[in-house]
Order: sequence, then C-alpha cells, then structure tokens
Amino acid sequence: MSDFIGDFLTVIRNASRAGKEKLTVPCSKLTVRLTELLKQEGFIDNFKLIEEGPKRFLRIHLRYVRGKVPVIRQIERVSKPGLRRYVGSTNVPRVLGGLGMAVLSTSKGLKTDKEARRDKIGGEILCRVW
Repeated sequence: MSDFIGDFLTVIRNASRAGKEKLTVPCSKLTVRLTELLKQEGFIDNFKLIEEGPKRFLRIHLRYVRGKVPVIRQIERVSKPGLRRYVGSTNVPRVLGGLGMAVLSTSKGLKTDKEARRDKIGGEILCRVW
C-alpha cells in the first residue's frame, strides 16, 4: 500500500528545502486540485500540466522570498492510510492562527480550512502547510 498524497507532499518538502526552483511530479485529479489550492493561497508561484503521450505530469514552480528563503516552511500529512483524521464542521483547525492552511477532503471536493469553515462543512484533514 502506498500513500500517493504523502509522496507528493514529500517531493514538495524536499525540493523546497533543497532550494529547487521547479519540480515535476506525476499528475492526478487530486494533486492538480491540491496544487491549485497551494497557488491560490500563495505557497507556490505557478504550475503547468505536461502531457507526454499517455502520461501526465505537473511542473510546479516553488515560491521564495528574499532570495532563497522558501515560502513553504513545513508541509505535513495529517490523515494517513493507517490512521484517518476526520473533523466536523465546528472543529476545523486553524494552522498557526490563520497564517498557514489545512486542506480537507470534503463531500464538496478539496477545500482549505477557511473555505470549509465558511461553508460549514467538515471532512478528512489531508495536510497542513505553513
């Protein structure tokens, strides 16, 4: 059993710590939506879908401030295949008092913690980013 989301987050974390400008990862609907949320919240600069025959990849451009200080300080998986973490609509966590974000898998698709609180919806906490 492999954790596709965990692997995706690990690639981003390692590239950020190594000071890489861009990285390429295998593409899925889930990783595309997760990348859209990271761009929306300002954690990455841009991303692009790349198709090479039947294979699809995501090219992600990481964001840095003042030279080489990464915007993504930490990105961690919360709900794992061996231990799922769910929250109700009233218990959606805040990450660093609102400076970071949590990504939830809800019945309405992937949402940030702010969107989930606004829509009064709970779900599985996939990851936290700050």
